[in-house]
Amino acid sequence: MVSSAGIFSSDFRKLPYWWEAYTPPETGDDALPASADVVIVGAGYTGICCALTLREAGIDAVVLEAGRPGIGASTRSGGQVSGGVNVQKKALAAVGENDAQRAERLSARLRDADAAMNHVVGLIDRHGIQCGWQPTGRLTTMWLPQHYDAWQGRMAQLNANTNSRARMIPREALAEEIGSSVYHGAALIERAGHLHPAQLYGGMLAAARAAGAKVHGQTPVQRIVRAPGGYDVASTRGTVRARQVVIATNGYTGPGMAGLDRKVVPIATYMIATDELPPGLAADILPTNRAVSESRRVVNHYRLSPDGRRLLFGGRARFTPASEETTARLLYRAMLKRFPQLAGTRITHSWGGNVAMTLDSMPHIGGADGLYYALGCNGSGVAMMSYLGHSLGRKIAAQSREPVNAFDMGEIPGHPFYSGNTWFLFAIGSWYQARDAYEHWRAR
Repeated sequence: MVSSAGIFSSDFRKLPYWWEAYTPPETGDDALPASADVVIVGAGYTGICCALTLREAGIDAVVLEAGRPGIGASTRSGGQVSGGVNVQKKALAAVGENDAQRAERLSARLRDADAAMNHVVGLIDRHGIQCGWQPTGRLTTMWLPQHYDAWQGRMAQLNANTNSRARMIPREALAEEIGSSVYHGAALIERAGHLHPAQLYGGMLAAARAAGAKVHGQTPVQRIVRAPGGYDVASTRGTVRARQVVIATNGYTGPGMAGLDRKVVPIATYMIATDELPPGLAADILPTNRAVSESRRVVNHYRLSPDGRRLLFGGRARFTPASEETTARLLYRAMLKRFPQLAGTRITHSWGGNVAMTLDSMPHIGGADGLYYALGCNGSGVAMMSYLGHSLGRKIAAQSREPVNAFDMGEIPGHPFYSGNTWFLFAIGSWYQARDAYEHWRAR
């Protein structure tokens, strides 16, 4: 095994592996328009899909992004795509709901999560986006034996409301799926897969611009102020008068965004990419080339690169700011616990980015009086946030006050002691990590 200092390749880069194929583009210094029908704040999957849908409906859409378009999670994520899995496992009961009401609410969300999967696959097909989409399925690997039992109880409702084609794989059969002995079985979601998230974003951006959307990077929005006939969206490069505004900043929501920074919790997640693996080793690790996510509280996830030659391994390595070298070492250690056969493999890329968690663990569409938002990926943004942006575009185009889908459910819940400062993450995250480790040790 190489030493900690020797885990980095000679060409190690502190940038997303994905940027080797598609880098978030520089934008010109085009002057901002004085006005627009809709101004969208945030140019990730959500904002770009909202702009595309609005333009297809003939509505003027301007997107303002603080950095380069796509610089955030949309070109940094693990690129895993599935419909309904995370919605189901995080379902919570609302006050006053009986069992039948809760089941119907969850079923509606599952159906819309499945629609999110359909939407992103449809975008890829309709616009001919070359993003390495591989519908090889996804495994949720069980960290504890009791997780297997809990997932088994979800199968009927999941399959009844989605096209997931989900089934359980017992521990004794798991060797055909994954070259690791640390798990207690898995849930297989056959209708799922993985893709190149940055190339997907590039295809979406090209489609939105071809439809007439105006996307301005390096334009941080400072405040949104009510004005006659709409809102003044003030940025460092000028102010745009908008009839309607969409906030699509997700894990990068800051002050000045209608108080939404007090409703979403940004959490940093990290990834590493290995060097190209020796022949046969990638197939030994993931012989079916599925995406993998664990049932832990503090999740690790991984998959092969689009060319099948590298392992891309991610998770919440630290809950305080840390260098790419530090998070790479932590993820490398976790990777070897799952796959000791990777000892000696070196890391070529290490990077991080923010996901947006909500207090009810659900994504949300909301807003009124011309000021809307779509936020809260909760770690599952590729399909869900693309779909929520599209759905919000449909709602605005239809001039409707009715919910457009099951995630259009009023205000995002807040907490009186949360003001946008995530000081508490280190304590909570460390406690969850310790519990994950202890319970896994006991189970083994």
